[in-house]
Amino acid sequence: MTAETDHSHYSARYTYSARNLWTGFLFGLGLVAFIDETVFHQLLHWHHFYDKSTTDIGLVSDGLFHAFSWFATIGSSFMFADLRRRDALWLTRWWGGVLLGGGAFQLYDGIIQHKLMQIHQIRYNVDILPYDLIWNLTAAAMIAIGIILLIRTRSELAGRGDSNER
Repeated sequence: MTAETDHSHYSARYTYSARNLWTGFLFGLGLVAFIDETVFHQLLHWHHFYDKSTTDIGLVSDGLFHAFSWFATIGSSFMFADLRRRDALWLTRWWGGVLLGGGAFQLYDGIIQHKLMQIHQIRYNVDILPYDLIWNLTAAAMIAIGIILLIRTRSELAGRGDSNER
């Protein structure tokens, strides 16, 4: 990179830093919701998004949940493409957002929806503790790694970094 291109690159990173984070966050949220709905709802038939009513209501709730996850994933993909077009994509920051968004969704699902609201469980008629531990610890690990990546990118931006990675 030339000095002028280098300055422009860091200027774009600074200007679009928050957009990289939120684009990744929305993509991670949508992706993890999409995987949850596809694997646990459709393929394994372990539960529906809303299990407090009939199977028909559960299927409708799954459809709405699937539409939400698809909208979040596709919408964030357009935002990702816009960042690339502007030469403002910062992959490390974006991945931090992906992990933070995916982990936040999964932890919200595991604590709020499974335990507090009790609208569904991961599985029924089994010892649920191992499932809950794996679900919530995986979410916490994704959040922790995402935060580490975001702190690293903030430090890199503050120190103008040594990396040319986008």
